[in-house]
Amino acid sequence: MFRMDSKNLRSCGLAMALAFAGAAAFVPVAPAFAQSAPQPRSLPDFSELVDQVGPAVVNIRTLERARSGARGGTDGQMDEEMQEFFRRFFGVPMPNVPRQQRPAPRGERGGGEEEQPRGVGSGFILTADGYVMTNAHVVEGADEVIVTLTDKREFKAKIVGSDKRTDVAVVKIEATGLPFVRVGDVSRVKVGEWVMAIGSPFGLDNTVTAGIVSAKGRDTGDYLPFIQTDVAINPGNSGGPLINMRGEVIGINSQIYSRSGGFMGISFAIPIDEATRVAEQLRVSGRVQRGRIGVQIDQVTRDVAESIGLGRPQGALVRSVESGSPADKAGIEAGDIITKFNGQNIERATDLPRLVGNTKPGSKVNLTVFRRGGSRELGVTIAELEQDTAAAPRGRGAQPPKEEQAKASPAAQSIGLVVSELNATQKKEAKVKGGVRVDAVSEGAAQRAGVREGDIIVAIGNTEINSVKEFDAIVSRLDKSKPIPVLLRRGELASYLLLRPARG
Repeated sequence: MFRMDSKNLRSCGLAMALAFAGAAAFVPVAPAFAQSAPQPRSLPDFSELVDQVGPAVVNIRTLERARSGARGGTDGQMDEEMQEFFRRFFGVPMPNVPRQQRPAPRGERGGGEEEQPRGVGSGFILTADGYVMTNAHVVEGADEVIVTLTDKREFKAKIVGSDKRTDVAVVKIEATGLPFVRVGDVSRVKVGEWVMAIGSPFGLDNTVTAGIVSAKGRDTGDYLPFIQTDVAINPGNSGGPLINMRGEVIGINSQIYSRSGGFMGISFAIPIDEATRVAEQLRVSGRVQRGRIGVQIDQVTRDVAESIGLGRPQGALVRSVESGSPADKAGIEAGDIITKFNGQNIERATDLPRLVGNTKPGSKVNLTVFRRGGSRELGVTIAELEQDTAAAPRGRGAQPPKEEQAKASPAAQSIGLVVSELNATQKKEAKVKGGVRVDAVSEGAAQRAGVREGDIIVAIGNTEINSVKEFDAIVSRLDKSKPIPVLLRRGELASYLLLRPARG
């Protein structure tokens, strides 16, 4: 704080000193670093971007043919143009709309057929010769696709290919010299940067909205780490571009999060690098080739990671291995944690399907798996994913005759279990090399952890179990004041459970 003494008064003169003192009392002294403080920035102007990118954004209208009377009456009809939204965005129901309140069909056919509006979406032109990218759900099930340019020209489009897994589709119109977009670098996208969307919400062509990138790598699906924004996205925006301030497309607007059916400030875009990879395959062959290794996976929780020595939650926990699959041939086992795929770290379980899916079938790659407290390298040859397959549910195996069931040993009883040996048939059915079967669960740590009768305990505390004797010996040595990790099989699936000490 500034202080004025008598010497200062004499040397400066009374009037000057009083003026100076008054100024010092009311004017704060700026710190020395104030000159280097960041200057406030003005809000961006998107008008140049709209002029630059807007002509390459199109409206996509889809039609389906329906015979007269096939829809059953005029009242209680759903507005077909809105069904895309309510079907896509979390299944929010929509009130019935009388037919006379719906937009009239744009064309009719003889012979009792008419073209009914099915949906409205957006897209953007990739090449000057008429390749257009949009969402797969925009063109799904359409008998006819109409693309309208900003200059009001309309073209019937041919669906080149569509991929439901990534929700990417490519259509082709017969035209040349068209304006087209520039594709941006998704790796340069920063959280907080300004972005813009152009599309046809509710059929309102060339509507521009803007906001910021809210998050990157948002997992909402197996193959896509979405870009999250707060750009206003509504029905009809689907398939339109997300554009950065350099006028480059960085994503395809695809989904929103909503509890009411309307925009709530959270929208998701497919990263353009993922979309471009899919689009290139669709243009070449009309379909997308994906790799598979034949495992069912789950997340690794923090508690499990710490208890088995993995350190931090990372990787993909293998819950089951398909018989005869590449993973099975490579020696991957249920309960393994895949931490690397061909040298790339698996931070979250959802990273693995994306990396495997983007690998060309027939390629040989190395996997790093964490098993029983240590890591090992396994080689696997990628197969082609043809269609979704779900493992058929299996029973828990034949029940052992009662005379063969073991009584609870003191060690097993200490954690609330009765276990028995597995015979050769049970091991074969469960696809395990060893383990013990849970015959009964009583009150105790095992019950609190969720262990069930019929489960097969494969390992305890990173130590494999091959017999009841081994089980008893390991349990007897455990420190029961700390959480105990247990790897078990339940039907086709493997899980880690933590046996925790009772709270006092």
